[in-house]
Amino acid sequence: MKEENMNLQSSWPKVVVRKWLNINSGRDKYHSDYRINAHFQRRRKSCSDDGQYVVVPEELSEWLVEKNSKTERTGFNQMPPPPIPNSNLRHSMFVGTWNVGGKSPDDQPNLKDWLRTKEPADIYVLGFQEIVPLNAGNVLGAEDCEPAARWLSLIRHTLNEPQYCKPRLSFSDDEDLLVSNCCWRKQQRQYCLAASKQMVGIFLCVWVRSDLLHHITSLQVSCVGRGIMGYLGNKGSISISMAVQQTTFCFVCSHLASGEKDGDAARRNWDVMEILRRTRFSQNHPHTILDHHNIIWLGDLNYRLASSSTCGDIYDLLNMNDWQALLLKDELRIEQKAGRVFKGFREGEIYFAPTYKYFANSDCYVVAPKEKRRTPAWCDRILWKGEGIEQMYYTRGESTLSDHRPVCSLFSVQLNLPVYPTQNSPKFAVEDLLVCRSRSQRCIHTASGTGIRFH
Repeated sequence: MKEENMNLQSSWPKVVVRKWLNINSGRDKYHSDYRINAHFQRRRKSCSDDGQYVVVPEELSEWLVEKNSKTERTGFNQMPPPPIPNSNLRHSMFVGTWNVGGKSPDDQPNLKDWLRTKEPADIYVLGFQEIVPLNAGNVLGAEDCEPAARWLSLIRHTLNEPQYCKPRLSFSDDEDLLVSNCCWRKQQRQYCLAASKQMVGIFLCVWVRSDLLHHITSLQVSCVGRGIMGYLGNKGSISISMAVQQTTFCFVCSHLASGEKDGDAARRNWDVMEILRRTRFSQNHPHTILDHHNIIWLGDLNYRLASSSTCGDIYDLLNMNDWQALLLKDELRIEQKAGRVFKGFREGEIYFAPTYKYFANSDCYVVAPKEKRRTPAWCDRILWKGEGIEQMYYTRGESTLSDHRPVCSLFSVQLNLPVYPTQNSPKFAVEDLLVCRSRSQRCIHTASGTGIRFH
């Protein structure tokens, strides 16, 4: 035991230096339900039953050749038919952010209320802050990955649980009457982890419907520490870059500088600028956050209500649920309107109460002596940038696990996903012809070997 403690003490400075200088820290590595292959592979599809190849005309060979992306997925050895581009496809994307205040998921938080939508989304982007307490051991020492693993397990269980949805209404063929089944229908979709990454207390994970996995390519991760000395990971961001067919997305989960004194808003603005400057993806285009077609920025941005506001006025407006009057004092809106941060980003209308700061396991805001006071504020936000995104709703959850309330938004996103050929399409007809030809040749060869003659 004594020897283990000595080894731990001797390795401590190395861990700190590696975190500080970002030396071989594995910040570009991430967890996923499929493994990564860094090389391109090209192969020709087999049209026979036994893996035998047939000779096809050169003009038909182009669509029979498939090019695997950098991401090789387990279980996808049998690739789907070649895609026919369709630029009008829209999919739903659920985005959520939650500062859990160092609380463990062992406390069994109910994620169903937070993740519940009328219809299951196609993509879930979930960001967390403070999944571990921000003490010296976690900030300077080795990464504590156990809470992240437990959160992933809880999310996987919640997303893959059967959901019960109301039946869709339809018109009868014989009468102009709406006919619906009075029972609820059971709907279940399987979701896979596209990527997840942790940096101290910041944690970001992206989940996709299992049948969309073969559309996800070019997964990359970039972390920027903005905590102690401007480099350690108690504050900062995790960014996940990915392409869905022809459309590129960047999901940025950040925890910005805290505080509500004069000058703290400027520190948060500087954090955003440094994240934009220092976030880099190592391979191919897009190289930076702003190079992507669509950007979702979520997290505990920590913007408060303007310090010029008196606390009495704020609590009066809170008691009246006058959110619009309070939002006039919101630092993020003030700074963005002045052009000092998040230029070109949009945020939905806010019709919910401030998300910070609550007593744990309570619906009451913290009211403390002036020197320790935390004025209620909308610290937890979701912003976006891009032309193919439409926000469907923007709201908050009511879990009392931490001193923050979770926030979520549902988007409809336009993706350049492929529509695969139907059985009636010309390419399927050609492929069926080639398969029949191959089978016929094998049958003739077998028959000739047994002496059977055809007339």
